[in-house]
Amino acid sequence: MNTVIEARGLEKRFGHVRALDGLDLSVSAGEVHGFLGPNGAGKSTTIRILLGLAKSSGGSATLFGRDPWKDAVDLHRRLAYVPGDVSLWPNLSGGEAIDLLARLRGGTADKAVYTERKKRLVEVFQLDPSKKGRAYSKGNRQKVALVAAFATPADVYILDEPTSGLDPLMEATFNAEIERVSAEGATVLLSSHILSEVEQLCDRVSIIRAGKTVESGTLDDLRHLTRTEVSFLADGIGQEQLARIPQAHDVGTDNGRVHFTVDSDKLSGVLSALAELDPKGITVAPPSLEELFLRHYGDDLAEANAR
Repeated sequence: MNTVIEARGLEKRFGHVRALDGLDLSVSAGEVHGFLGPNGAGKSTTIRILLGLAKSSGGSATLFGRDPWKDAVDLHRRLAYVPGDVSLWPNLSGGEAIDLLARLRGGTADKAVYTERKKRLVEVFQLDPSKKGRAYSKGNRQKVALVAAFATPADVYILDEPTSGLDPLMEATFNAEIERVSAEGATVLLSSHILSEVEQLCDRVSIIRAGKTVESGTLDDLRHLTRTEVSFLADGIGQEQLARIPQAHDVGTDNGRVHFTVDSDKLSGVLSALAELDPKGITVAPPSLEELFLRHYGDDLAEANAR
């Protein structure tokens, strides 16, 4: 697959502060790529460099093989961007703002197609385009940016916390639009703090911490780096038998069920050993994206709770 977005050893310094410290990122054509990390990890700084809004201090970043700092004008004709905190012109209506943003990208050449796409998006996002920008709530400002982004076709969508302020119904609408543009062959870089959203939409994910990439790959690949939870009914199974389960971690009994975790790549051997116990009501739960995320940030959470 062709690489659309690539960063190698990307650095960005603000005085003595290192916002990016050798970050690596690779997004292939046609994929939806999740970009994960808490506030301050470097996600928005990376996106600003990819958009040509900030210049890197070191390393390299390319979009379609071109330098976003030098070729920003041409590249912006091929991309759509939605920030996490949208500001609108206070005296323009939502519809006027959408049209202006579309014209800036040169996406209204086929007016009939643009008008039809815009009309459909306004309906599905339940947006009133006649209101002035100053009258919109945060969620409605977000909808204006999303309609503007999806109303004109783009080769790549760069979305930085795009569902911030949206209710669950509108999040589902957003998910459907991502699936639509992905089916049309577009590439999506999705920065999000909603892990279930990323888990549902993304082909691959990159998790960053302190300006560096700490994990990158498909969810199935990353799940092998953590543990799977296994549970079954405890009826007729004693502690001596439980002690013989190989590779089991944190074995315990709760509400009549035995539960433990096992390294994901050791699961097949554990299940073979369990067959000898003839357990009833067995369930196997693969690690969620939240567990993968907490694998790298759980110590930060524990430290904050201890204060």
